[in-house]
Amino acid sequence: MVGSTTVLPIATRAAERFVAKNNGRVSITVNGGGSGVGVQSAGSGLTDIGLVSREITPREKKRFDKPGLRIIAVGRDAVACVVSSEIYSAGVRALSREQIGGIYLGKIKNWKEVGGPDRAIVVVDKERHRGTRHVFMKYVFSDENARAPGARLVTGSNNEGQSKIADSDSAIGMLSFAWLNNEVVGIGIREKGEVITPTLETVRANRYPISRSLNFVIAGEPKGLVKEFLDFIMSPEGQAIVDQSGYIPVHAF
Repeated sequence: MVGSTTVLPIATRAAERFVAKNNGRVSITVNGGGSGVGVQSAGSGLTDIGLVSREITPREKKRFDKPGLRIIAVGRDAVACVVSSEIYSAGVRALSREQIGGIYLGKIKNWKEVGGPDRAIVVVDKERHRGTRHVFMKYVFSDENARAPGARLVTGSNNEGQSKIADSDSAIGMLSFAWLNNEVVGIGIREKGEVITPTLETVRANRYPISRSLNFVIAGEPKGLVKEFLDFIMSPEGQAIVDQSGYIPVHAF
């Protein structure tokens, strides 16, 4: 399996459990690389299962029309707008879509312009093929491929983005909900006078506006061990792994 680093914790835990259930008679390799890599690898037959944390684009569907991509949603997640803990402590607890857009376009350059300290904003972007970026930019700009001329850093995996934001005292970025911690804090989204915080409860209630499905993608009909593994991830034991990874299962048992 290869692809989204957001889906990676689910895939890794599920693979370990599946191999143990089969007494080590099977072997599964799991790697990151981003959702784009997951789609390309699954569609090209380079991997059995692609890990994808965004929708499949029309271009990807057309390119892999012959094998036919099958998308299996295994969980739900939120993409949080995150800031360094120092900025959160200084009073920036929520931003509107327009304010986030202004920051990523480079029109808002100092935290004092949005109620924070007098400090330059360090804008952290992600690589353009990353699923987290697609979902975030689609919400902010209605364009998953929108450019971010205000960005000073471009990161890859969620781990890398988390580390860069935590190392700064004035950064803003985007991360999967499961990567939030005391150093990298998810702020609320201000919409129509209401602040919606990134929590499992607001995602379950379909209130948080930047949420997504976490998907396994295969080419064609699943067979053999691939089908067995997909059946496992959708079973009560597999869905419990989704929950243990910090995401929302698609099935309640």
